[in-house]
Amino acid sequence: MGLPVLDVNMSDEEIDKVVSNAQTASAFLKAISHEGRLMILCHLVSGEKSVTELEELLAARQAAVSQQLSRLRLEGLVIPRRDGKTIYYKLADERPRKMLETVYELFCKDD
Repeated sequence: MGLPVLDVNMSDEEIDKVVSNAQTASAFLKAISHEGRLMILCHLVSGEKSVTELEELLAARQAAVSQQLSRLRLEGLVIPRRDGKTIYYKLADERPRKMLETVYELFCKDD
């Protein structure tokens, strides 16, 4: 599947679909544009983590981690699960994993 070719011959329905997809992609990119949120997603790729585990992995305060998790949850990128007083988070779907693989290929992988 390639990128859509935008031209004057597109129907209104096709244009609306491209605009809708652009809005969805923009919200996703904004959600992952924060270093803390990106690092949370990196840690969750390996599996579910508690808020406490994420605090330790990120060397960050609970309030900061919770704020970033809230944004990721709002965008539908993570799913919480409560077990007693402990809240665990996992990736909601494969979008973050695929995005992180792309970021790795673009910025981290040695040539």
